Amino acid sequence: MVETQECFPLGCLLKYLFTLVGLILFLVDIVLDIWTVVSFYQDGAYVYMAVMIFLLLGSSVLLQVFSWLWYSDSLDKIETKVEKFTDRHSLIKPFHFLQLGTSTMDFLHCINNFRKGVRHSVREDVGVKLKHDLQMLRLFEAFSENTPQLTLILSRILQRGKLELITGLKILTSAAGIALSVALYHRSMRIYLPEKRKMSWISTGVYFLWNLLLIIPRVTALALFCSVFPCYIIAHFLSLWMLLVLVAWSQKTDHMKSPGWEWLFRVAVGLIWYFSWFNVSKKGSIKVKMVLYYIFMALDTMLLLGLWCWKVFEYAGCLHPFIVIPTLLGLYIIGILVKIIYYRWFHPKITDPREGQIKQAATYNTDLTDSTVSSLEDIAAAPVQPLTGALKRSRTMADNFYF
Repeated sequence: MVETQECFPLGCLLKYLFTLVGLILFLVDIVLDIWTVVSFYQDGAYVYMAVMIFLLLGSSVLLQVFSWLWYSDSLDKIETKVEKFTDRHSLIKPFHFLQLGTSTMDFLHCINNFRKGVRHSVREDVGVKLKHDLQMLRLFEAFSENTPQLTLILSRILQRGKLELITGLKILTSAAGIALSVALYHRSMRIYLPEKRKMSWISTGVYFLWNLLLIIPRVTALALFCSVFPCYIIAHFLSLWMLLVLVAWSQKTDHMKSPGWEWLFRVAVGLIWYFSWFNVSKKGSIKVKMVLYYIFMALDTMLLLGLWCWKVFEYAGCLHPFIVIPTLLGLYIIGILVKIIYYRWFHPKITDPREGQIKQAATYNTDLTDSTVSSLEDIAAAPVQPLTGALKRSRTMADNFYF
């Protein structure tokens, strides 16, 4: 795989600005996590404190397991100095055991990219695919930690009827983490497009907007329901999540190295689906699956809002259902319309057979160089090698994204 990273000032500036913002958000989020747990304890909200700790530990363990499995697949193909250093000194496994693997490898990868990017254009193959693994891990983190935390904190605010500075900051960092993960996942798909079809920042903005407009009503409905039925939210999550995991199994996903670990991937997909749509398979009609998913989630969200409305009328809560429910439903409908606009005018589609050959050759053949790739015919005629490890995962992500 050949990727030329241009040292154009604006492009480099935006790229490393995202990296810097992500690192700052990561550090701020750690501080606010600890502060939020302490504030729950001081407030006597021990159940909320326990749930918060469970979300932090559970999400961290999930990410470390995925990170270790994916990096161990590619250790023999690592070429960068910083990653070779960690492998040579057997630091990767201890980092993951101490729950620092994902952040450490992400940080080292950013350092390596900065060292190379500021000097000249570089050739990458497996390293490019490892970036896609990092984007997938960020997506898992967004929906296994940030989004549940946002729901939990909002429900606590609704119960108390008071917004404190620390909880407000935590809400902002969680929302920013979700937004950044969605945007970076979209941008990471650019490598699979010919230069003339590269995604614009407008495309990324629209992609982020429809995700945000659909996630806000979902999270708010869950928080409202949790604020009046705190015990039943667990039953709701477990029942719906297990159903979504079975749906992921029915899609015959093939993202992991072994069938056993594939179930872990389906577990993570179920977590994402609980809050937002994420395509994991090209089996069947993707448009039909999306329509069915949004109809089902809309009905579930309306059920949650209906139960909240019934309970609020009992004790005359401070939020008026006739204002809250139409607002959330309006945001949901606008989000659907923005998504339709995105897929109609902004989402790249590989419809030209020659472009499909480019994507396939560029993904399968990691030994191509600029001197060997001179035309579409050269790329299409290049020998095809079987996909494994990071190459297989990145190709699967691209196939599921471009439809």
